[in-house]
Amino acid sequence: MNILHMKYAVEVARTGSLSRASETLLIAQPNLSRAIRDLESDLGITIFDRSARGMTLTLEGEEFIGYASRILGQIADVENLYKGNAKRKQRFSISVPRAGYISDAFSRFSLSLRPGGAELFYKETNSDRAIRNILHSDYHLGIIRYAEQFEPYFQDMMKEKELEGTLVARFHYVLMMREDSPLASLPEIHFSDLAPLMEIAHGDPFVPSLPMTRVIKEELPEDLVSRRICVFERASQYELLARNPEAFMWVSPTPKDLLDRYGLVERSCPENTKMYRDVLIHRKGYHLTALEQRFLEELEVSRQKYLG
Repeated sequence: MNILHMKYAVEVARTGSLSRASETLLIAQPNLSRAIRDLESDLGITIFDRSARGMTLTLEGEEFIGYASRILGQIADVENLYKGNAKRKQRFSISVPRAGYISDAFSRFSLSLRPGGAELFYKETNSDRAIRNILHSDYHLGIIRYAEQFEPYFQDMMKEKELEGTLVARFHYVLMMREDSPLASLPEIHFSDLAPLMEIAHGDPFVPSLPMTRVIKEELPEDLVSRRICVFERASQYELLARNPEAFMWVSPTPKDLLDRYGLVERSCPENTKMYRDVLIHRKGYHLTALEQRFLEELEVSRQKYLG
């Protein structure tokens, strides 16, 4: 297998286009296309699905690109280590649920980086992607979130995938809404109060070993509200909440300065007794770096401050 061809495939996966990748790699597009096909032939798999819209990874391709990215990263580390007196970059990578207390910790953590080169990768996503980023991409850490009723599924999955997990936090979801929302002035919020309003929801809940239809019904009960918008990106969720007084969202407790920035407030709902867990995961036997330990210290500060 040609390492150069591997590099080509990773760049095509990153750009999603042969033409854009050829410009970055400074190689003619026909030559790049031929190199990708040669690589697929050598491996006996199809890495990319070709269409008029561009190049998208197959399931086998996604797995291969994960391995290839790690290999190329390790090659770069070796070259940097033995190339003169070049300093090694500080590197940190984590996939997390969309949570204000975690982003608060990451912001403070980023301020603690020492002078010099650094690469930080912080991806907000669902539990499935966080797990796959560790198994098939170059991410060392992840935080997965799930309702406690799904604990057996996640424990079995982590054992099967040879992952280790450490509890970060337990909490009940609270309701987030505009300051002038009809909910904000209620002395106590009940499920029935939500029925005429609009729910903003995460668009990608996932629990291993369960059909997506069941997960959605468990996480987003169909009979609770009649209007729901599923949104994947957290800033867009906040924008919708900030602009629509009839909208609300279930969230983990959020830092006040973030709420104030968007003119939002949080309220509890005593009827919502479901408990959630945020769990730090990594490969079995993995030893945390000093940089990762520093992030976890900031995370604990945020957890105590906002989740108690």
